[in-house]
Amino acid sequence: MTVVIPKPNKQSYNFSKLFRPIVLLNTVGKLIEKVIGKRLQFHTTSNDFIYPSQLEGLKFKSMTDAGMALIHIIWSGWVKNLSTSILAFDIVQFFPSLNYHLLTLILKKAEFDNHIVSFFANYLIDRKMNYFWNNFTSPLLDVNVGQSSALSSILSALYLSLLFYILEKHLKNLKIPISIISLVDDGLFISQSKSFYIFNCCIFCSYNVISNLLEKFGLIVENSKTEVFHFNKSQGIFNPPSLDLSPIGDTIL
Repeated sequence: MTVVIPKPNKQSYNFSKLFRPIVLLNTVGKLIEKVIGKRLQFHTTSNDFIYPSQLEGLKFKSMTDAGMALIHIIWSGWVKNLSTSILAFDIVQFFPSLNYHLLTLILKKAEFDNHIVSFFANYLIDRKMNYFWNNFTSPLLDVNVGQSSALSSILSALYLSLLFYILEKHLKNLKIPISIISLVDDGLFISQSKSFYIFNCCIFCSYNVISNLLEKFGLIVENSKTEVFHFNKSQGIFNPPSLDLSPIGDTIL
């Protein structure tokens, strides 16, 4: 990709700020990325490839939908005299950490045309850019598609869909009754039970499984941001036991 930078009005402009390894796209380039992103989402959602509990970064899905889903789950549990507990975790440097070679394989799994897969293999991997300024041409710089790209949300959703489908199958085989909500680089495990001991066991096993799966996908959980939230209808003293994740490398919550 080549970017032509227009001449500024002031001659005292600091040229050195321009030549940094970032992705600059002109207006047409940004529009094309948005069009491609919408077409990718249309194809994958029409084929039910996107994991159904991914509720952010996609068209017609937002944090409001996630909040409404959580409220519904919590109130439905209270009707059955169940407490609802949620473990929230965050993935370290999510989009920059994606394995783009694996992403192209996921695009194949989603049954995209080979021409599209080939395009993304070239677009995402080993990208280079240089700048023109009057008679000056910068050297080629290595760049990657940043998280601010119009394509980052749908590509992230595709990447995580495969992971969450595998996770769901593992949890089903282990007979762990956990619900999952994905907010792109954040995830929620939701458990409902009358016993916090059962909740802690379910969450501990689920967290261990997701940590191992993320590692295989080249991703890491940011342990310092892992949190637990409890929702109980009781009007009296409410003091749930702590959740000890230290045996699997985390902390006591």
